[in-house]
This record gives sequence, C-alpha cells and structure tokens, in this order.
Amino acid sequence: MKFQVFRNGQLIDKFRICGGYMFGTDGASLRRVKLDFKDGLLECTKPNSDTAGLSLLWPVDGFGMILLPTTCLPDREKPYCLNVEIARARLMHTISRREDWSLFDSSQELEEISHQAHDLFVRAVQQIQDPAAASLLADRSLKMAMVFSERLAMLQAENMFKMRRKAKRFGRNAIGIEVNPDMIDTPGYMDHLAQVAPFAMVPMSWAQLEPEKGRFDFSSVDRCIEALNKKHMVVGVGPLLSFTKEDLPYWLLEGKATFEKIRETAYRFVLEVVTRYNRKVHRWVVVSGLNACNCLGFSVEQVLEMTRAGTTAVNAINSRSFKIVEVSNLWGEYYATVPHTISPVAYMDMVMQSGITFDGFGLQMRFGKNQSGMHIRDMMQISSILDYLSVFGKSLYITGVEIPSSNGQGPCDPRVAGIWHREWAPQRQAAWLEQFTAIGLSKPAVDSIVYGNLVDHEESIVAHSGLMDAQFQPKDAYRTLNRLRDSIYGRRKGK
Repeated sequence: MKFQVFRNGQLIDKFRICGGYMFGTDGASLRRVKLDFKDGLLECTKPNSDTAGLSLLWPVDGFGMILLPTTCLPDREKPYCLNVEIARARLMHTISRREDWSLFDSSQELEEISHQAHDLFVRAVQQIQDPAAASLLADRSLKMAMVFSERLAMLQAENMFKMRRKAKRFGRNAIGIEVNPDMIDTPGYMDHLAQVAPFAMVPMSWAQLEPEKGRFDFSSVDRCIEALNKKHMVVGVGPLLSFTKEDLPYWLLEGKATFEKIRETAYRFVLEVVTRYNRKVHRWVVVSGLNACNCLGFSVEQVLEMTRAGTTAVNAINSRSFKIVEVSNLWGEYYATVPHTISPVAYMDMVMQSGITFDGFGLQMRFGKNQSGMHIRDMMQISSILDYLSVFGKSLYITGVEIPSSNGQGPCDPRVAGIWHREWAPQRQAAWLEQFTAIGLSKPAVDSIVYGNLVDHEESIVAHSGLMDAQFQPKDAYRTLNRLRDSIYGRRKGK
C-alpha cells in the first residue's frame, strides 16, 4: 500500500513519520509492519493483503498536529492520496457519531460547516485523477470536518453533562489529583491539592515499598495518606502491581523465579499493603498497564492470572473494597511493536469473561509526548473511545491525565508530539482541560477524572503539565478545575 503526500498542493520529498502504525478492520494495530517514506511515497509494508488503515500525526491547517487515521483500504498498485483518505475517514467517523448521538438539531452555523466539508470532499473525489488538485480540496474539507466534529462532540458533552449535574450523579471522587509524594511536606502543597479536588490518588511502586525482599518501607505512603486524611479527602492508592522495569524490585527482576513464585510473591505484597491501609483507603488501583507493560514476558493466560491474583488479595482483606484494573495506551499502538502484549480491548474483554472480581476499569490518558499512546488526539476521538469502552458495563476511571502548558523539547516537542489548535500555552492547556473534563464527565459510565500532576517538576511524564508552575503559581488550568469543582459540588464557603 502506497500513499502520495501533498502539502499546499505540492508533492513533498521529505516527510517525518510520527506515531505511525497500521490497523485492521477490528481496530487492532498490525504487527510486522514497516512504514517508509522515499521517492515521494509513503510505503506501508504489512504481512498480508487484508484491508488495513494507517494512523499518523498529521497537520491540519488552523487545528494543529493531530494523530489521525485513514479508513481501512485494500492493497493496490496505484498509490492513494493520503490527504483525501484522511479527510474521508474523518467525515465517515463524524457521520457515524452523529447518528449514534442523534444530534441532528444543531445551529445553522454548524450545519453550514458540515455541508461545506462534505461538498469540498465530493469535489476532491471528483478530481482524484489530479491528486494535487484533489489534495487541496481534501485539506480544506478536513479542516472544516475537524471543526465540525469537535463542536459536535462538545455539543453532545454539554447536553449530557448538564443532565448528570442536574440529577446529582457525581460522587466525591468525580475530580481527583495524583499526589506527588516528594512534595507532600512542601508548605502550601496540601492546601492547593485540597482546594482543587476532593479526591486524591497516591502513587505506589513495589520497587520503592519493598527494596529488599521481605523488608518494607512505607514511610512515604504513610505521610501522604496521613496528610490526605487530615484534609478529609477521598483517598485512592495504586497501582499495587505494575510490571514495568521501574516499578518492580531489583531482586525480583534479577531472580529466576517461576511464574507461580512471582504470582505468590505479588499476592503477599498486595496483602501486606492492603492490610496496612485498609481502613484509610477508599479506592485501590490493583493492577496497571498489564496489557502494554509486561517486562517479565507473561503469556496471555499468565497476565490474566496475575490480574486475578491482585484482585483476590485485596478481596481477602476486604471483599467490599473498591478495586480498579487500569488499562494503558487505549488506542493500542504498542501492540504493533511490543512483544508479550495484548490489545486494550482484548485485555478488557478477557478480564470481563474470566470472572475476575473488580469494580471498574482505569483508563490512562496522557497526551503531549512522542511516545506510543501519547500523541495528541482531538476531542471527537476521545469522546468516541469512551463510548466504545463503556460497552463493558463497568465504571470507568480516567487516570493520570496530563497535557502541556508550554512547548517542550525532545519527545515533548510539539512537532513530533502534536499540537491542539495552536502552540501550547497556559490558556491552551486550560481550554483543552475544560473540554476534556466536560466530555469525560458527560459519559454515564465515567465515575471520575484524575489529573496526573498538580505542580510542574522534572519527573513529569509530559513536560510542563502541572496545574501550577514550579513556584506554586496557579496556571489557568488550575482555575479551570476549580470552576468545574464548584459547578459540580456548589460554591465553597470563603470563596
């Protein structure tokens, strides 16, 4: 499969592929795929001749750099025009969402944008024998389609959010912040944390809590939970189990234990933690990212068994405790290149079918980095994935949310990580967060949104993603989240 790539109606000779992967008709990314740009063509080599689509970071005039897909296309010798195929996919996606949401009564201005997008695309297809001319029309169509689809997603979100708020269907954990244990004793940190959210997640790492086998160090977690309890905040903890190299103790990584021994050791560790904090913690993220991060090379069956071991250990201490199984990289790009992984939907389905006892799925959503799963996507894609994952019938918890407030460098450079409308700035971060939270909390299945970073610090996964700068000066996003809290829970005394 080949694609011609045009900019401003001209066939380009240089093109940087960022976030590129191919996917099949089931949406799962394809393995053994090679993407290469040479001689003016983007060539996609895949292991079979089945129809497939391409996703990659793509510039949209006036809208930014967004990870966008084509539709699934059959192989052919003649190259496709990538500009046309991306526009086609966006229009088809928007039509499908509009039907699902039954949003046909919109403003005249919005309808005009929709008509223009479709008319421009029809003209592009009519001129497909002249790919350069067709690309110009497709680019204009895509620009209009992106504006229309995002405004449509926001219209649906605003309607549903108002209904949820009126019905008072938000619990105390609807808005949360992830705690930075290194800052818990910093003057003013806890006051700001309690000001912006009634719910806090305390991160946990097996490597830090059990640095030597059988020797535990709970001092950091103890300080965090004690400080949060003093502020009368809802407390969540986790992940208890994460199988990245950074989160596993060195003695476990360097050992040659069988899977059965690792599972037994993990079970005992979870028992130790839950026993200690059972009466002080309201939410447990039991297992995180096992669909994508599996450095010990577990098989599919072993991944499920480890998930079961974690939830069983929590149940052994308190069967009524609230247990979350967290899923990372929701669009599943990693599956194309990382061995011993499972696509997110397949993992969630297997957990549901296996009879594992748990209460909800955590969904990691970080954007703004040139890393699998973190390239910028638009609000229509975010709204759609939440709708899609709601079909499992479990509560959803959006976790670890991060978005930059200024341009970063290296993998956080917006030219390779993505841009939403304009260059990153505090106002852009706030606008993104306002739309994102409205969409997330408009979904009946979504129980809470936890932002991943209160204050900028060097260890942030996404650079400059804090709600406050390093000097504890609030950014626009901090005030945005405060307004959201007030709109849900009512204005607080003293404000």
